[in-house]
Amino acid sequence: MKVKPAQLQKGCIITKDVEGLTDFPIVKEHTVLTDELIDILKLFLVNVVEVESVLANGEKFNPLEVIEEEAVKVESKKLEKNEFLFEYLEAVKQFKKLFRSWQAGRKVEMFEVRTIFVPLIEKVIEQPKELLRLHHYSNKEDYIYHHSVYVGLLSVYIGYKLKLDKGDWLQIGFAGVLADVGMTKISPSILKKSASLTSVEFEEVKKHPIHSYKMLKGITGISDMILLAVLQHHERYDGSGYPLGANSEKIHLFSQVVAVADVYHAMTSERFYRTKRSPYQVLEEISKEQFGKFDIKVVEALTQSLVQTSIGNKVRLSSGEEAEIIFIDQQMPTRPMVKLLNTEKIIQLSQQLSIHIKEII
Repeated sequence: MKVKPAQLQKGCIITKDVEGLTDFPIVKEHTVLTDELIDILKLFLVNVVEVESVLANGEKFNPLEVIEEEAVKVESKKLEKNEFLFEYLEAVKQFKKLFRSWQAGRKVEMFEVRTIFVPLIEKVIEQPKELLRLHHYSNKEDYIYHHSVYVGLLSVYIGYKLKLDKGDWLQIGFAGVLADVGMTKISPSILKKSASLTSVEFEEVKKHPIHSYKMLKGITGISDMILLAVLQHHERYDGSGYPLGANSEKIHLFSQVVAVADVYHAMTSERFYRTKRSPYQVLEEISKEQFGKFDIKVVEALTQSLVQTSIGNKVRLSSGEEAEIIFIDQQMPTRPMVKLLNTEKIIQLSQQLSIHIKEII
């Protein structure tokens, strides 16, 4: 919907770049607005802003005035298209309430977790393309809640692509969504810190898998496999992980699935001390720079899962040009063949290493 800046509120999600007088937009699409960004839009005398009809916290956005009302038929299609997003944001909102209750000392109840998480599972199997977009809606303030829900969903899908039994990928999903419950035992000042952590603070954070394990042990509905994946989701095949420094011989497959999903979302999301990065860049780094730390078949399942669903997607390149993905090179899946939208020129990114996909549009 189109609204005037005066109608905006914190949590509004930009759906189209807000252009200024320079070559770079004032605010990019998919940005979750803060009070400061709203003030900037007003300062630049922006007349119209296009936003989602839902806020980042999952609530409906109901401005007093909408500049352009769309036809009912078009709006209906838009709502249908955004149904997954609405349900995802609502799940994050509900998970946030649970997380805060655990911080206050309540025990984890699997019934509550299942009620939030299970309805999204079938949808992510049917609509995997959404996994390439959801990281845009994670913001610094609510990162940990988005992270838990997203890691759970991505873990489910990786398990599904590994052709595991449904019961197994459900268990992996629950491990993903619950892996960071131990963060409730970490000081909020550390979780919200805008600068890099000190060595002492990082040592405190590294205890969260053990906290998670202890909080979940003995809870009805929590299997031994969930417990193991939760405990090991920061372990690495080369022994460089934590909290136990386990190596490939002792790390379970379920743990590796959650580990890969955890790293992927952390690197593609905006955080207090780091800006978000392109999914394609992150997949390249996990495949190459993180080589030896993860199970190769899990990394390949993640890469193939996300990249294969991207054919037909419109993307923005690091050169600033917009393009459409038309073919996936199986040898270099993160560097597909694209067609520029303005000239229809075909570019094979595997042969243009100075250019990469910056974001999906």
